Amino acid sequence: MPTTADALASLALAGGPKAADTNVPMIAVKLTDAQIDAAVDVMRSGMLAAGKVAAEFETKFATLTGAKHALACANGTCALQLAYGALDIGPGDRVLCPAWTYIATASMLAALGAEIVWVDADPHTYTIDPKDLDKKLDGSIKAVAATHIYGTPVDIHAVQQAADKAGVPVVYDCAQSHLARYDDHPAGSFGALCTYSFYPTKNMTTGEGGMVTTNDPELAERVRLLRSHGETEKYTHTHIGFNYRMTDIEAAIGLHQLDVIEDATAKRQRNAAKYTAALDDIVGLHAPKAPDRAESVYHLYPVRVDAAAFVSPAEAGQPDLATTRDLVMKALQAEGVACAVHYPKSLTHQPVFDHPDIDHQPVSDRLANTLFCIPVHQHLTDEQTDLVVAAMRKVANALAR
Repeated sequence: MPTTADALASLALAGGPKAADTNVPMIAVKLTDAQIDAAVDVMRSGMLAAGKVAAEFETKFATLTGAKHALACANGTCALQLAYGALDIGPGDRVLCPAWTYIATASMLAALGAEIVWVDADPHTYTIDPKDLDKKLDGSIKAVAATHIYGTPVDIHAVQQAADKAGVPVVYDCAQSHLARYDDHPAGSFGALCTYSFYPTKNMTTGEGGMVTTNDPELAERVRLLRSHGETEKYTHTHIGFNYRMTDIEAAIGLHQLDVIEDATAKRQRNAAKYTAALDDIVGLHAPKAPDRAESVYHLYPVRVDAAAFVSPAEAGQPDLATTRDLVMKALQAEGVACAVHYPKSLTHQPVFDHPDIDHQPVSDRLANTLFCIPVHQHLTDEQTDLVVAAMRKVANALAR
């Protein structure tokens, strides 16, 4: 049914009434009194650097993520650098890396001098495409990096099968996927190493902070050395390392975050289930899918826009907008629903990587123009998620071609 002027006029974007009286926030960062008190207790103790609290945090995190070893560090980017360094990735080493991920997954490879071989995304799950990975996994590849993006695990079975056949290790970037599961096992129990971020917007936070997990004791020891100046004992340095330790202040917050992360994850999953059910009958907007055997923890909830289903920005009186995705987002924001783009460019189009002979990845490039994210965090009320659904219906109906 063609869009009428009346339908467009009903949008808040055109001066109509908003779907939500108060704005629904994209992100909400809240610390409990217990988390704040734990950090204050450490500060009052005077023992602020990495110590027994950080060690306790590591032990508890390893248990929850199915790993034998967990090593806390300064942030998720440091975690990636430590994991890659533990595998001795260096200048000229060729490493497979998704083109659709946050830049840290790739930038820490570039910082080590590695040659990045770009792998495209699956068009439905947005995680690394195992078929493209398998095609590019030849004898020149030293390692694979794979991101559990938006909280959704990659197809671990397919990735591991290809990597094991080639005899190369896999580093899983779990910065967005705390407590995600695959084959009913914690996603952190797979691969050579896994890396985590505790940035404030993540499913759990320590302010800043990161973690490297592994089941390999030798890799754990290499991470431990790299994390703290290559020091085997006080003032004895056998390797060149860094100061990437986590403070006990951050670890104290993290310990108490682990007490609530299972409940928080369940709430995110309930919110996501509501959206997925609603999007089944909203034409032009598509819910994310997870690989078979994977369980997402919905760090973000990405919605894909089918531009052919909607009027163009120009037809909607918004000629300055570049894509139909941008039009849908602007209309939702006017209705009172916050939304955001993660990410506006695939990595091969980032200026730091984009050179004349770069191997651009077509699916990743399409995702950059068709995906946006809606609020899914655990602090949303049922009323707020209902408003998000109502706003999506309203906008999709009004913009329908």
